[in-house]
Amino acid sequence: MESLQRFIITILPGLSKDGQQEFFTRIDIQPGDTVSIVGSTGSGKSAFINDIEVLAQGDTITRRTIRINGAEPPEEMVRNPAKKPIVMITQNNRCIADLKVVDFLSLHMKARGIANESLVLDTIELANEFTGEKIQPHYRMTALSGGQTRSLFIADAIRIGDAPILLLDEVENAGIAKERVISRIKEHRRAVILVTHDPLLALSTDRRIVMKNGAVREVIYPSGSEQNLVRRLSDIDEFVSEIREKVRDGEQFSDAPVIATGTKVAA
Repeated sequence: MESLQRFIITILPGLSKDGQQEFFTRIDIQPGDTVSIVGSTGSGKSAFINDIEVLAQGDTITRRTIRINGAEPPEEMVRNPAKKPIVMITQNNRCIADLKVVDFLSLHMKARGIANESLVLDTIELANEFTGEKIQPHYRMTALSGGQTRSLFIADAIRIGDAPILLLDEVENAGIAKERVISRIKEHRRAVILVTHDPLLALSTDRRIVMKNGAVREVIYPSGSEQNLVRRLSDIDEFVSEIREKVRDGEQFSDAPVIATGTKVAA
């Protein structure tokens, strides 16, 4: 894998749905960057990250081109999953291999020539930071919930896959600790590019790419003026999470108004 210190992925412009050239010159992303892709349904968000995932060379419907460190990706990087510097996690990731979690991760390590046995438990520990439903090494992959599966795949991409670039497609719907995911990805010096409808996630990234009609309409670099809004949204998100857990635990609520005060629930 390329050294993270000199790994840069570049997106060169393509065409909108009506054949118009995209306005931007280039978009560079490197490890440690966080980028959100926002826009209405059908605006081209998934096509944007799909171009990155397949390392497009003007051969997709958008005609975009991807460069790695300024050059066309080598054929081995495009065709060999073990050499690809990009991992994409979607809402639909399911595992059909009826393996124990520990065996699944060990198999991935073997495929990558990694002999560090402690890395398996480290990966499961990291995954358990993202999901409220703790994963045990003996659990079967096919028995994991959607949130557990995505949490494990994200942790696997960070710790075993060692991918510099993670693409996340609407992971807020997976029931995982989304802010914790972003925080840990940044700590491990990985870049994350995420498609999201969640305003908290979108406003928490370094850049927002706004999509419309299949094209990049705007790239927004927050100035810091949104921080108060981010804090308010974070409080609201934590409040909703608290209520969700109370509902799961079978608690009942009165008709009295319930409001979020800071990060506390008040009735």
